[in-house]
Amino acid sequence: MKYLHTMIRVADPAATIRFFELLGLREVRRMENEAGRFTLIFLAAPEDMAAPGERARAEVELTHNWDPEEYDEGRNFGHLAFRVDDIYATCQRLMDAGVTINRPPRDGHMAFVRTPDNISIELLQDGRLEPAEPWTSMPNTGHW
Repeated sequence: MKYLHTMIRVADPAATIRFFELLGLREVRRMENEAGRFTLIFLAAPEDMAAPGERARAEVELTHNWDPEEYDEGRNFGHLAFRVDDIYATCQRLMDAGVTINRPPRDGHMAFVRTPDNISIELLQDGRLEPAEPWTSMPNTGHW
């Protein structure tokens, strides 16, 4: 058995792709289905990518249904998790782009943010960093 991907439904593909690009993911492939009126966009971390247009080792599948739909927060989905090289730099890059850090990396190890469609994203530090400001005194915002 091999893990392939996690699918999330998105209302604004461009905004969601920009969000995941801030995390370092890149578009691997895209499929448009006019009969079904949807687009599938597959993203992957560079470390997981194969040749252009080929399936990556692990992917995030964005499903965009062309007919307008309201999506709730997706709390029943849970979250996606990504290991990052520097959680402080990653969170700063996200904040600089206007992303709310819902659970700051006060411990130097774990943070939570949300996509434009409110899907929770867990960021986990590869190894451990010493707790540092401004993160250690930053409060939680909302829920994750």
